[in-house]
Amino acid sequence: MQKIHFGTDGWRAVISDDFTFENVKIVAQSMADYVKMQKAKINKRTSELYGRRFALVIGYDTRFFSEKYAELIACVMAANGIKVILSDRQTPTPSVSFYIRRKKLIGGVMITASHNPAPYNGIKFKAYFGGSAGKRVTDIMESRLYKTKVRFIDRKEAVKKRLIKIEDIVSVHIRYVKKYIRMRFLKKSKLKILVDSMNGTGRYYIEDILRGTNNVVKTINGDRDPFFGGRSPEPNEVHLKSTAEVVKNGKYDVALATDGDADRLGVILPNGEVLSGHKVMTLLLLHLLEDRHLKGGVIQTICGTELINRISKRYRLKTYETPVGFKYIAEIIDKHDILLGGEETGGVAFKGWLPERDGILSGLLILEMMAMRKKKLEDIVKSINKTYGIYVYKRLDLRYSLAKKKKLLAALRKKPFDRVFGKNVIETKSYDGFKFILEDGAWFMLRPSGTEPKLRIYSEAHSEKEALKLVEFGKKFALRI
Repeated sequence: MQKIHFGTDGWRAVISDDFTFENVKIVAQSMADYVKMQKAKINKRTSELYGRRFALVIGYDTRFFSEKYAELIACVMAANGIKVILSDRQTPTPSVSFYIRRKKLIGGVMITASHNPAPYNGIKFKAYFGGSAGKRVTDIMESRLYKTKVRFIDRKEAVKKRLIKIEDIVSVHIRYVKKYIRMRFLKKSKLKILVDSMNGTGRYYIEDILRGTNNVVKTINGDRDPFFGGRSPEPNEVHLKSTAEVVKNGKYDVALATDGDADRLGVILPNGEVLSGHKVMTLLLLHLLEDRHLKGGVIQTICGTELINRISKRYRLKTYETPVGFKYIAEIIDKHDILLGGEETGGVAFKGWLPERDGILSGLLILEMMAMRKKKLEDIVKSINKTYGIYVYKRLDLRYSLAKKKKLLAALRKKPFDRVFGKNVIETKSYDGFKFILEDGAWFMLRPSGTEPKLRIYSEAHSEKEALKLVEFGKKFALRI
């Protein structure tokens, strides 16, 4: 059994291997220790936590035992004197974050492994501001592991003592999503829309929100399946191949896909092309800028796209870059005037909403863009390519051991690339993996995953051929280590 370690967004591990009932309770106790530290701040009425309730909300996804893990964590929290609102159903992650902000709670917990394969599960801690807890917080929690004896109370007793309360935390989130969207435009549009919830917590919510409009909406994979139909619930071109065929054969105007915990979005064009997360983020940024006429800063991770930088430069928007992990983006959103922050995986946060990814809202905003512009999505994408240039993004995930990860990073630190395919490397970034930017603006990156035994190889170039070539170059180098 491996030592418990918090990665880019909480703790994830294989169910019944490291992710056991015992370990879940140990992690819950470390989180309870941290939460009790915050009680003193509430009592002192610090500006940070003023008006916050000393209570947590707990949600869970559609994976094996997720509801049981949520119950165990609730019982540990209750035994530590922390009141808990426990979701009455499988929960989108943004529903937990929205509830924290709406009810002014001290924080929340989400049981999910997000987009990871079915054998995994995980625990995320959400801070008082409704976003992923930062590294300082997760470091404290990790330092508290095994320090305090796990306290536990039976669920029935905790409910009787009103330490645990079962509530619907999803409906209020969906209701406010509908208020954020400009429904007057969506009511008039006549789109044929396919929604793939990937057997996760996105369920039938987009279809429900659009009921009563002139749009035709069909949801597939909206019911619970802990195996996710045999694929990983990650909405990218690898896992949406069968959905893309449904789009083409059914002559849909667009398809929207949400991941396992409904905080990320994938988009498919009528011809079956699955847009990269970069392109999805670009569409959403331009919609907020050009259709909603909003302004603010833009945040990307280190593996973000140059296309966003070009748009930001044109509109004179301040840009920020972070390591991979939405907790870094959430911290900046909490402190600055941010229009949009997002990752290459299709997770995006918006001004006036949450410091949190929201796949359901992202999908509706894509539809809103189409409705407001009265244009086909493929035509909008063509216009972007014509105005800003073509940027093709590729990613490959390799099975890679911890020992090889350490050797790879050591090799790159000792001798980073200075030329690739006859092109000079004009900049190297090494604060989260290694990113090599070439003289023509193309780049590739080698980054060990913080949540899985994998190495992620990224690239971006002005043609698919070149982008694939850079990924293959990175792969051959990594396999030689």
